[in-house]
Amino acid sequence: MQIEFLGTGAGSPGKFRNVSSLALRLLDEINSVWLFDVGEGTQHQILRSTIRPRKIEKIFISHLHGDHIFGLPGLLSSRSFQGGNTPLDIYGPKGIKEYVNVSLKISESRLSYKINFHELPKDTDSKIFEGKKFTVYAAPLDHRITSFGYRVVEHDHPGELMVEKLTQLHIPSGPVYGKLKMGQTVKLADGRVIDGKEMIGRAQPGRIVTIIGDTRKTDNAVKLAEHADALVHESTFGKGENKLAKNYYHSTNMQAAQIAKQAGAKMLLLNHISARYTGKMAHELEKQAQTVFPNTKVVKDFDVIEIPFKKH
Repeated sequence: MQIEFLGTGAGSPGKFRNVSSLALRLLDEINSVWLFDVGEGTQHQILRSTIRPRKIEKIFISHLHGDHIFGLPGLLSSRSFQGGNTPLDIYGPKGIKEYVNVSLKISESRLSYKINFHELPKDTDSKIFEGKKFTVYAAPLDHRITSFGYRVVEHDHPGELMVEKLTQLHIPSGPVYGKLKMGQTVKLADGRVIDGKEMIGRAQPGRIVTIIGDTRKTDNAVKLAEHADALVHESTFGKGENKLAKNYYHSTNMQAAQIAKQAGAKMLLLNHISARYTGKMAHELEKQAQTVFPNTKVVKDFDVIEIPFKKH
């Protein structure tokens, strides 16, 4: 599981940061890529990565401001041209379906695949998707228009068969191993009865990624980020700019760090960085936030962050 940042800037594209988009790379887990927001130029950013548009199966839109959706029609068309023919799911606020359909209709764009739209009521605070390996939750944030945060929860990985222990017990390999791995009780040729449940190691806890789009500081961000292995949070403003952040419905780096600390997150990744913060100033945002939450990083375009498994 990896997060690849395709755009980490706020408002409009800049020389060093494109507007909002990130990819949750789940290639090893389910051979899929999920996008969160698709700002202008996202498909150009994808061309500079190893992501293949046909691998994109789900798109989650935080809100309908242009710097989060202007790249969507172009990406959808390119996915069709580049061999994507499997259905695509788009989640987001009411209006995302109309925006996509009108854009495609007026431009006479025809797709080779079906789009399944999931428009979320503005008071959504629940599970919005459940698959074999992942569940996704959404909750409203506090922005000038309807905006959602997302929590992606990987299901626990079943424990592994304790082969070394079986060898020590002189249990021969073969079909019996398969039965034990399924937790069955097996009677061996020598009369011994082995409980498969005792031959399975501890389950590996799944990972949690929380993605918080444009918002003021809000309790829902804490709830979505509870014990997250990685929290991606907007940081449009810096230390001492609380009034500006409130007026413009955004957050400061310090507020994001407080959210991470309160939620017990493992890692804080700050994005949606204002063009005012370049070079050393962006590094200063990171250093300031680290005084509250040490494991903080201000990300830049094309950063790839590995999400490790929890240690037992």
